[in-house]
Amino acid sequence: MVDADQTFVIVGGGLAGAKAAETLRAEGFTGRVILICDERDHPYERPPLSKGYLLGKEERDSVFVHEPAWYAQNDVELHLGQTVDAIDRTAKTVRFGDDGTLVHYDKLLLATGAEPRRLDIPGTDLAGVHHLRRLAHAERLKGVLAALGRDNGHIVIAGGGWIGLEVAAAAREYGAEVTVVEHGPTPLHTVLGPELGQLFAELHREHGVRFHFGARLTEIVGQDGMVLAARTDDGEEHLAHDVLAAIGAAPRTGLAEAAGLEIADRAHGGGIAVDERLRTSDPDIYAAGDVAAFPHPLFDTRLRVEHWANALNGGPAAARSMLDRGTVYDRVPYFFSDQYDVGLEYSGWAPAGTYDEVVIRGDAGKRQFIAFWVKDRRVLAGMNVNVWDVTEPIQRLIRSRAQVDTEALADPHVPLESLVP
Repeated sequence: MVDADQTFVIVGGGLAGAKAAETLRAEGFTGRVILICDERDHPYERPPLSKGYLLGKEERDSVFVHEPAWYAQNDVELHLGQTVDAIDRTAKTVRFGDDGTLVHYDKLLLATGAEPRRLDIPGTDLAGVHHLRRLAHAERLKGVLAALGRDNGHIVIAGGGWIGLEVAAAAREYGAEVTVVEHGPTPLHTVLGPELGQLFAELHREHGVRFHFGARLTEIVGQDGMVLAARTDDGEEHLAHDVLAAIGAAPRTGLAEAAGLEIADRAHGGGIAVDERLRTSDPDIYAAGDVAAFPHPLFDTRLRVEHWANALNGGPAAARSMLDRGTVYDRVPYFFSDQYDVGLEYSGWAPAGTYDEVVIRGDAGKRQFIAFWVKDRRVLAGMNVNVWDVTEPIQRLIRSRAQVDTEALADPHVPLESLVP
């Protein structure tokens, strides 16, 4: 069958899906490309939602992956505000949820992303309870933070992860009062460990954020539909006019599960299980982005990565695999964050319990340093904080799996490049 006779369907209109469509055309695919997005907005990137756009420093149009006209110009059939509620793997069709229309596919890409986890406590139906995942969420939250800043209002943030901290920073820049409730002993404790988690706690405290560690929200108290306070499981009550649930995200696997595709176990982050070329247990169905759990040869485990770079690179990788031009997907996980005057980039994978020590190069007290997570003298991950143009050598160190002299690793006068074999 020639390209022109084939139909490739992409379910999910985020960055991964949009970049997959772009790659199919860039690689010369001449068949139908159908991109189905359950939001009414054109595909957009998510980092600005908790960073520049939320702060009012970036315009709304800047978040979109392509200009609206790009899809028609490149003959990509874009279906906005449409959902897919079923896959028939035998007939090779997907069914639209609103009217039951069936669309045939030769190859199918699932880029359905993730959904914010919900607080399962009383009071979550109040008007002042928020999540941050979609552009509409960011638009609403942006107005909320501005109003809180004007009125000396309080927001309680459940969760001290990256989203929680970035929103806390934005809220303080607007002038809102902020309390972060985090069940761990520091923010980012399971991601960065206690020492670096404490560094971020100090950063936010310097900007007026209050933390309540070792606790979880148990109730959001309100009156006449409005939030008044948030209570925790240790009996504390925090004044709140708004509450943000920033307790993580869950992969949107329902469509894949109903179709009988293999799902990764929870120990590996859940998600749709794919092979090294992002192909699912069905050879004509692929998955990419937040929803895909792929075997990573560097870390010898299956990973599900929710960060921007994985969508940016995973969508094109899946598209090439759909064209039988794929290679092993082994990108080093990467993300970045901006909080106040601190910018950082993180490369690698080093969850709690996988490393022996954290080696610091530079001055952590001045928040200008690189941290390395090391096991058996091999670098698993590196995070550069207010130090730039070092991502490439950090990732080369990780890829090399070489044993390094940790004293040299900690010495800013020793070029990182010299540590790579």
